[in-house]
Amino acid sequence: QVQLVESGGGLVQAGGSLRLSCVVSGRTFSRYAMGWFRQPPGKERELVATISKRGESIYYRDSVKGRFTISRDNTKSTMYLQMNSLKPEDTAVYYCNEGSGSWGSWGQGTQVTVSS
Repeated sequence: QVQLVESGGGLVQAGGSLRLSCVVSGRTFSRYAMGWFRQPPGKERELVATISKRGESIYYRDSVKGRFTISRDNTKSTMYLQMNSLKPEDTAVYYCNEGSGSWGSWGQGTQVTVSS
């Protein structure tokens, strides 16, 4: 059974930075494209960014392009999301999952709150 553990969230002022981590166990991490998702307050979960198995192909939603950077370390079964120039609209619970969100199990997420 896959286990996903997200960390690194917190409260930050607009313009600040955070680095999120996602540790995966129960799956051979390097065999899967991975993604970061977020659920803003009162809204549905949305895709933020994806990264291919070896990191050569990356996707970002338009609203985070140029500010967020997704990366992964297959030796550590860990994925990262460097978030710079944060905006209040980035406030959400951030989750990781397989790139299309197909794993039925989700972690607890990590809360990111950006104050204006």
